[in-house]
Amino acid sequence: MCGSSGLLWLGNPYRCLRLAYAGLVKPLYCQAMLAELAIKLRETFHFSESRIEAVAYDFRRLGELVEVTGNLRVVTADSDDDKFIECAISGGATVIISSDHHLLDLGSYGGIRILNAGQFLADWKT
Repeated sequence: MCGSSGLLWLGNPYRCLRLAYAGLVKPLYCQAMLAELAIKLRETFHFSESRIEAVAYDFRRLGELVEVTGNLRVVTADSDDDKFIECAISGGATVIISSDHHLLDLGSYGGIRILNAGQFLADWKT
């Protein structure tokens, strides 16, 4: 699911998030992803704890929780991004939507395409 940019601005990540709200895509998430999002919302964007809880509630309601081990090592430039790939693999995803260049530089992994929100939306329309 699109992270903080989908919550804060009305661009392509927001449009991806709207697909989830409409039930047209099923986002996957793991606890580590929610924890990272909460930290970013709190420290970078100064969200209140109640607002962070509301965002987490939406992720739980819209998405599917996937258990990850944290043992996958793929993104050598930023191992903190491995959780996104492991979540996608464990959950059977076909696409990872990200704005993180470490993930986007991979292009794909294990048959899972890694796209930015604009690329995903362009593919969605075709």
